[in-house]
Amino acid sequence: MSLGHTILGLLEQQPRHGYDIKRAYDEQFGHDRALHYGQVYATLSRLLKNGLVEVDAVEAGEGPERKRYAVTEAGVTDVEQWLGRPEAPEPYLQSTLYTKVVLALLTRRPAADILDAQRGEHLRLMRELTRRKLDGDLADQLVCDHALFHLEADLRWLELTSARLDELAAEVRR
Repeated sequence: MSLGHTILGLLEQQPRHGYDIKRAYDEQFGHDRALHYGQVYATLSRLLKNGLVEVDAVEAGEGPERKRYAVTEAGVTDVEQWLGRPEAPEPYLQSTLYTKVVLALLTRRPAADILDAQRGEHLRLMRELTRRKLDGDLADQLVCDHALFHLEADLRWLELTSARLDELAAEVRR
């Protein structure tokens, strides 16, 4: 996800202080990992330098002055272009799990154990996501569905690889 574009989109709704940007981000997108203030201000600094946001107002406070940021027309155009661009599918052609399986086979370790352990971890996470989905709002349900569908595809790969492990062992040891 592009943090810069996400912040621009949030600012398109209304001008906001850094604190308000973080809170809006966390409410909408921080389901698993909240945004750090340092990320917000570093991104705002870059967006400001690139002319995609501007300081809309400066307010005196108890501590440092509080800046309120607004998106510029260039920022709106940038978000519009980003939203219109399809994301590249992530094919995972060189996954860590595949590397572990091949290295286990090359070093004559039990690759089936690696696949079994991974299957167990996938199933554990799928149970956790299913519970979260049942208790969550629509946003949580959609995020969990996305993750569950990817985990299901991984499980299919684990099963296929387990079924072809002897064949793969012969091939990688050649």
